Formats: sequence, structure tokens, C-alpha cells
Amino acid sequence: MAQLTRRHLLGALLALALPAAAQTYYPPAGQWARKNPAELGMDARRLDEAVRFAQSHPSTRAKDFSDQEQTFGSMLGSLPTRRADTNGLIIYKGYVVAEFGDTEAVDPTYSVAKSMLSTVAGVAVAEGRIVLDEPVAKRVSDGGYASAQNARVTWRQHLQQESEWEGSLWGKNADFIGHEAFGAGERKPRAQQAPGSYYEYNDVRINRFALSLLRVFHQPVPEVFRTRVMEPIGASDRWKWVPYHNSYVIEDGQRMASVSGGTRWGGGMWIHSWDMARFGYLWLRGGRWGERQILPPDYVQQALRPSAHGPDYGFLWWLNTRGQNLGGAPATAYAALGAGNNSILISPEHDLVIVWRWHADKAQAEFLQRVIAAIPD
Repeated sequence: MAQLTRRHLLGALLALALPAAAQTYYPPAGQWARKNPAELGMDARRLDEAVRFAQSHPSTRAKDFSDQEQTFGSMLGSLPTRRADTNGLIIYKGYVVAEFGDTEAVDPTYSVAKSMLSTVAGVAVAEGRIVLDEPVAKRVSDGGYASAQNARVTWRQHLQQESEWEGSLWGKNADFIGHEAFGAGERKPRAQQAPGSYYEYNDVRINRFALSLLRVFHQPVPEVFRTRVMEPIGASDRWKWVPYHNSYVIEDGQRMASVSGGTRWGGGMWIHSWDMARFGYLWLRGGRWGERQILPPDYVQQALRPSAHGPDYGFLWWLNTRGQNLGGAPATAYAALGAGNNSILISPEHDLVIVWRWHADKAQAEFLQRVIAAIPD
């Protein structure tokens, strides 16, 4: 009996000595292990009810994207001819416990791409290419930060959508003024604020941020994302980050495409649900994948803290610190949200990642809460 006890004790000590990555499941490329919900202690009935809720709340957006220009304004990039129906994945404790719809459909994911830009910025921090509170103008000298207003803009302010960058890019002005250019998204004129003092969700400024990332990497952002993020986490090669027709620049004598932080004017990140789930799982694991720390832990922590002026917003991630974006989910839950609607929902307290594509407006909070209700206390 004593020998058995010592063996068990030794096993427990060895388990404690193992790095966290060795005790955590990371899906290898091309596959993802599934488990019966009951095997993980989940309430299968409640989980089925949550999935039925998702399936019964599809998006009302036109399946052929015929409402795109009316909603967002004149196009700068291409779109597919048709999108998939609502679909999704639920990942609990690293394992697939539910799947519904066509999860292999490669579709635009709209502003989920902003959280992907945040990830590329984390790589830039890890490689010493940017310093968050340093003016972008210190490292980027293409004229985009030459004015007195723009010279003060920092990388952190871009990430928190508090840059107040002024100007135009790819034919769109940062004021969002002009009905043809912006459709229903046109805005009324307002006074410019100091960088870092005012939050505004603004795709022109995010596109400027994306171009600035290209400048510091001296590479197209999709190439950085592919080699530093998607390949290490075992993603497929089916996703593509589509540029606008006119978003090309010369960098180091080479013609390169600069990409957008969404699909407001076409283009953007086109991806299937499985690759979105891997991306969300990377963030759930604090920027780590197996033995590799892809993003600095401190960067991940900063990215998930609310900014001073935003609506519970981090580094291009929607937070739930005040319970406003994901309702009754934990304050530590967060999300990448895109029009359409496309969502990656993450609850670290529940070891949970949910991908839900093409769903009804503002339904993601209830879906998340229904899945959480199926998880044992």
C-alpha cells in the first residue's frame, strides 16, 4: 500500500513539474479531436438546445452580398458571389463538442480581421519592430504621419481605435463623410480630438494601421500572419486576406498589397470556421501553441484590458469587463466580432471557444450564455 501511495505521489509531482503546454491538448494540423459532451461533464441536453438556438437565429444579410454597397458604401475590393448559411463550432477544454452547418465554407469574416491585425501587432512587439507607446512616425516615414496631428499617434492608440488619425487612404476619408463612399455608414462632421483622447470605430484608421504594420515588417501583413501565426497553429492553406484593388504600395523596391481590417468595402479576410477556431484557441491559451509562445504574454494581457475611452474595448478585441458586450458571461470573456454577423467568442473561465458565422444581430451573447449553462460549475 505504501509503495502504491509513493507511486501515486511521484506521478502527481511529475505532473506538476510538466509545463502547462504538455498537459494541454493542441490540435495537430489537419485534424481536431472530438469528445462527447457528457465525457467532459457537460449537459448534453442544454448544449443541444444552445445549438438549436444558433441554428434558428441566422443572419438577415443578403446571401449574394447585394446589400453591401447600400450598407457600407462604394466598393474597393471583391466579394464572393454567395455566402454560406449560419454555421459554427464549440470547443471546450480543447476538444470539439459541437459542430453545425457548413464549417468548411471560406467566407469573409469582416471585422474579425481587426483582432487578427492585433495579433500581427503582437508579433511585431515580440520581434522588437514596434514599441506600443512610441509614435508610429518614429518608424514609419511614408508621409502618413507627417502632420502635427498624426505625428502624435502611437501604436497603442491605433490598437485601441483612439488614434484620431486624419487624412484619406485608398480613396476613403477618415471622417466618413460622403454618402456614395460610406452608404448608411456615413457620419456627421465633428471636431477632431487629440490622439488618445477619443474612441471611434473607424476602418480608414485601421487600414492605415495595417499599412504601417507592412512598413515595419517590410512584408505584406498576410505573409507575416501566415508564417508567424497560422502555420505554427496548424491552420489550413485555404484562407486568404484579400486586398482592395487600389491598396498597393512600394516597399523596399517591391510592389506589395496592403490589406484591410474588415470587409466593409470588399476584400478582407476570407476564412472557414475551423481556422477561425484555431485562431481563437491561440488567444484562449494566452498566445501559446504547444511549446511555442507566439505572442508575448504581457502583450496578450494588455490587449485584453479596456481602453480609457472605448466601449469596453481592448486591442481590437471586444471585452466584457462591464458586462455590456457579452451580457451575463464572465467579465473576463471577450470576442472578435464582424458584420454579417461573424463571431469568435472566448471565455477563459470556462476553457471555451465558440465560432459562430452568419448569425442574427446581437444574438452572440445569448448563445454564449446558453453554452456556458451546459458547462458544470
